[in-house]
Amino acid sequence: MTAFEKVPNRPSSIKEQLSEAERVKLLAEKLRSVLKNSIVLTPDSKGYAESIIRWSDAVEMRAGVVVYVGSAEDISTTVVLTQEYSVPFAVCGGKHSSSGASSSDGGLVIDMGKMRGVKVDAGTNTVKVQGGCIWKDVDEAAADHGMAMVGGTVNHTGVGGLTLGGGYGWLSGRYGLTIDLLLAVQMVLADGRIVTASKDHESDLFWAARGAGHCFGVAVEFTFRCYPQENTIWGGQMIFPSSTALDGVIEFANNLVATSDGNSAMVMGITQPPFMQEPAVIATCFHNGPQAQAEEIFKPLLDLKPRVNTMKQRPYREMNGAMNHAVDYGGRKLSKGASFATPLSPAFVRSLIDELKELHARVAGAKRTIMLFEFFQTDKLASVPLEDMAFANRGKHQNLMLGPFWDKAEDDSACRFWARGVAKLARSELERVCREQGDAESVKSIGEYGNYDALAAKPREIFGGNLERLRDLKAKYDPNNAFNKSYALARI
Repeated sequence: MTAFEKVPNRPSSIKEQLSEAERVKLLAEKLRSVLKNSIVLTPDSKGYAESIIRWSDAVEMRAGVVVYVGSAEDISTTVVLTQEYSVPFAVCGGKHSSSGASSSDGGLVIDMGKMRGVKVDAGTNTVKVQGGCIWKDVDEAAADHGMAMVGGTVNHTGVGGLTLGGGYGWLSGRYGLTIDLLLAVQMVLADGRIVTASKDHESDLFWAARGAGHCFGVAVEFTFRCYPQENTIWGGQMIFPSSTALDGVIEFANNLVATSDGNSAMVMGITQPPFMQEPAVIATCFHNGPQAQAEEIFKPLLDLKPRVNTMKQRPYREMNGAMNHAVDYGGRKLSKGASFATPLSPAFVRSLIDELKELHARVAGAKRTIMLFEFFQTDKLASVPLEDMAFANRGKHQNLMLGPFWDKAEDDSACRFWARGVAKLARSELERVCREQGDAESVKSIGEYGNYDALAAKPREIFGGNLERLRDLKAKYDPNNAFNKSYALARI
């Protein structure tokens, strides 16, 4: 069977006469008979329990069918058949989402996890990455050829999810966003077509894929620009008590953004490690250069006498694993995005620490909750006009990720409410800072970073002035809204 052969007399009879569970069962049988390079799992299959595990236990759902796809052709067949059998589906890669968009309650999951090939061409400075890869796959393969690219700052994040939503990383100050390095993407569309989108082919789809690709198809393979990375980097973490070091760390971070040439960056985490009796400031630091140069730049932090210091010269491939332990798989968690402008106010951060302490008091098991303030040099990424691609989060502002952790399902609503509330406080602070800087109008164009938002924001807040074009292209490429697990772009 090809992707374009319809099942005779299936659509109306299946939709009208059978329950969803019955349709799912028939679909699983059909897929097992026609797929050539894939594994089809149902709840009674060996390996099924592992297949539905997600980064956050809060969005783990019992899918009716999980298909570990092995080729673009099998993905095409699966996408077409799920629609023929009227079975909803989701797509997952690294499974790092906390929105539930990569899970299905009773429906089908297209799992890219077996498609993790990476091919580096050092001669052309390009790398081809299959859609099921995590960033560790790319970092390791590129390093073997003396290359690197902008990847996730947590290396068990999926390449597909991060790329289709934008992609910030330690090298963003030099090279921009992950999507700025994307040269082409092979996708399976809702009608089963397998296309390769680039600036020269399917350019409308390529525009949409860079920021909203989840809404348009299954990304099978990415082609990225990569860059020579022969030198080691200086990176790691420094941990300080917030009560004594917060002002100094923030003063340094604000200055770093103002003075960096793009080779230095920092992420400031606020959380309470188990070995401390108060919230801590965790400075995850990066410098793309030699240790002596880095220590001169980061001297104000080193002079604050960190309680823990893991900074050292290391291969770049190690850096994207520096924060893994703080946001590993397991437990209930989510991410909520917000934005802030520099200079960041220590008083404002202290007010958020008070909010964090209140969450600790109200929700047992919430001590692992973390707030991450990113400090990247923004000139390079902001140099790309907003209308050049769907992604609309460019500017001088920085990202704030709010990440509540908790243990029990009964606390789901309270933790989501907390994250939304803190995001609103961050928005008010952003507006205040912009007004004080005489730039009140610019705040209107600042939305949220979709990869951090867990789909809690409205599409307008993610895509701004690009939303109308996205809706037009959604009608062109996916008129029946088959890819409906992400942002609501379809005109209904």
